[in-house]
Amino acid sequence: MAMTPPNLGGGWLGKYGKGRTVSRAFLMGEGFTSDDMDGRPIIGICNSWSELNNCNYHLRDVAEAVKRGVWQAGGLPLEFPVISLGETFMSPTTMMFRNLMAMDVEEMIRAQPLDGVVLLSSCDKTTPAMIMGAASANLPAILVTGGPSLSGRYRGRDVGTTDYTKMDAELRAGLVTDEEMMEFESGYKRSVGHCEVMGTASTMTSLAEAMGLCLTGSANIPAVDARRYRTAEASGRQIIELVKRGIKPSDIITRESLENAIRVSMAIGGSTNAVIHLVAYAGRLGIDLPLSLFDHISRTTPFIVNVKPSGEFMMNEMFEAGGVPAVMKEIESLLHRDCLTVTTKTIGENLADATGSRDHEVIRPLANPLNNEGGTAILHGNLAPFGAVIKQTAASPHLLVHRGPAVVFNSNDELHAALHSDDYDMDPNAVIVQRYQGPLGYPGMPETGGGVAVPNKLIRRGIRDIVRITDARMSGTAFGTTVLHVSPEAAAGGPLAAVRDGDIIALNVPERTLNVLISDEEMQSRLKEWRSPVPSNVRGYHWLYLNHVLQAHEGCDFDFARANGQMVDDLSGGTGVPPTGTESRGAE
Repeated sequence: MAMTPPNLGGGWLGKYGKGRTVSRAFLMGEGFTSDDMDGRPIIGICNSWSELNNCNYHLRDVAEAVKRGVWQAGGLPLEFPVISLGETFMSPTTMMFRNLMAMDVEEMIRAQPLDGVVLLSSCDKTTPAMIMGAASANLPAILVTGGPSLSGRYRGRDVGTTDYTKMDAELRAGLVTDEEMMEFESGYKRSVGHCEVMGTASTMTSLAEAMGLCLTGSANIPAVDARRYRTAEASGRQIIELVKRGIKPSDIITRESLENAIRVSMAIGGSTNAVIHLVAYAGRLGIDLPLSLFDHISRTTPFIVNVKPSGEFMMNEMFEAGGVPAVMKEIESLLHRDCLTVTTKTIGENLADATGSRDHEVIRPLANPLNNEGGTAILHGNLAPFGAVIKQTAASPHLLVHRGPAVVFNSNDELHAALHSDDYDMDPNAVIVQRYQGPLGYPGMPETGGGVAVPNKLIRRGIRDIVRITDARMSGTAFGTTVLHVSPEAAAGGPLAAVRDGDIIALNVPERTLNVLISDEEMQSRLKEWRSPVPSNVRGYHWLYLNHVLQAHEGCDFDFARANGQMVDDLSGGTGVPPTGTESRGAE
């Protein structure tokens, strides 16, 4: 492991720093003294606080706790803002802007006179963007997460975002009244913090801890718990130690630590979005992380965490049962124990002081899992040559092996019109194909693949799930038998674009297959008639995004942001779609 000796003061404020007088004078204009600039480490506090992001709203207060720790350890803390991506307000989807935020984080770290950085994140895409940017900048870094919100309460029971999805479907079908929904709304979100179930936010913060990027036991502390601020202060002290030792993200994010993260994701029933984000992390550091590895680890990792949407409990109960350290202790025999962490100790050394689960109803022992396999399975077939994912632990068991006729929707509006119509009928054995929702198609690969995709008539008959196949993502809080991330996507000319109403689709999760039962010749004939719907008359970031985003199996990162800097010459990351501006692009 190559450690770089620190250049304290960033070379800007130290004794021999170029521009020393101007830099020091401008900081003194903020009220700092010359004693604050005595060559001590300069620590950036990279803050994704925003009033448009409930999950990250409290990070200003968290930043103050971090600053205390930095001062205590002899550093100079300087806070700066970056883009904040709030799931509930942004359109068309936060995923379209994850890479933009990663660029913001990377360039602000590079541009400032910093010796180390503390990353403050919480909501779904803010944690991946922070890690991607920090990995590329490769300056000593530690992550402080915002933590889950308090569990919602409705009529004497804990509720969260997963329960909202169910309530909304029943409201649509007339099985829940407006008054009941308003009562639910008033108690559903009781505090700041990210989703209170095992959604993408809880998953990605948990996996950051599993990889060793934040302090042991910190990821699942509730947002409003005082321990959240105490661990922030401790992180402020610890970044100074990382700077002194020259420990960088590239020393912590390795093939082995990524395998640990995948292993933990399978054990906790983590969000399918983790597949995309972990592949993006790997790409930033030139690490090969194929989808086949995810499936291999899934088949050899029992699912042991009983938290919604795949289980019964909430994130605060997982924390009380021991959190990520307890999960890792239960599966310790399956982990790479020699991976370095921000504690400056290895995973094995950290776990030496950890205990197993304190509540075996919430975190099961390895010998008594909820399922013998992990939460996420990887599928392949003529509909997904480069792969697709399904959260098998949140699917209906009777639909994991299924054949049915395709019912095709080319837009989210088409699908919702059908689902919300009281007159629309559908064969309950049908397979909904929801396409043009991928990285290029929406654009941005929205979370339109999750939740209840059942017409009102079927809901009233008691049918709560139906097989759904899409090139979209789904929220980690969602549930249902939904095949996601089909790659290559329909908008890149993938096979999903060739499916027609009535085609028989065969899904077999145990065998990991996904096929449409037509011949190869028929598939190719249909695709020859296909024209891309991706617009060419765009500008600014939208243009940059469409011309450089990679497909789902490649992490949806920008081609130029990968460690090897390899560019692709088309819109699909290698699937053969012509570049923007060519005549063969078809309809705009």
